[in-house]
Amino acid sequence: MNELKLRDDILDELGYEPIVDAAHIGVAVDQDVVTITGHVGSYAQKLAAISAVRRVKGVHGIADEIEVRYSSDAKATDDEIARRAINVLSWDSVVPSNAIQVTVRDGLVTLTGKVNWYYQKSSAERDVRKLSGVRSIVNNIEIEPHAKADNVKMKIEAALKRHAEIEAKDIRVTVRDDDEVLLEGKVRNWDEKFAVENAAWSAPGVKNVKDRLTIRS
Repeated sequence: MNELKLRDDILDELGYEPIVDAAHIGVAVDQDVVTITGHVGSYAQKLAAISAVRRVKGVHGIADEIEVRYSSDAKATDDEIARRAINVLSWDSVVPSNAIQVTVRDGLVTLTGKVNWYYQKSSAERDVRKLSGVRSIVNNIEIEPHAKADNVKMKIEAALKRHAEIEAKDIRVTVRDDDEVLLEGKVRNWDEKFAVENAAWSAPGVKNVKDRLTIRS
């Protein structure tokens, strides 16, 4: 695809995304790799901007250089952010009570602790990313399966075949040490890539997924 056309499409998609104020976002395209720069008013806006770029046909890679800048009256201290994060996690019935520890430094939130499932880990991150004052999140929550992961490869491959959005024949699944999954092969778009990764994470006992899938040109 022509780089100017791809850049225009990305700018149009950013402008169409209601969550994002695209006035301070810059876009550069080198072949099919997009670099987004500038600043936004919240971490949620940053993530929404990245998602908007991923939706554009022709984008195969993204370099994210967007900063989160809060106005002086919207800034929160690290103590305030930590208290809000602990509260919002305690309200989430999906996240096990008292399982997550929160550390905040200069708006960077680090989540630690142990849960049984990946969806619990991702839910905790989604809770915190909406809080005012958060500039970035490091999710170091560990997954401790409640049972031994048997036949993980077979379960993942069966899930891929059932999934309507996934073309499973071009995807290779390798399982290491019963709990680490390596995904290789080619997918049609970003949505299919995420669907494959989610299918891998959904298998019982999976602690880590290495996604080496590439998007077809």
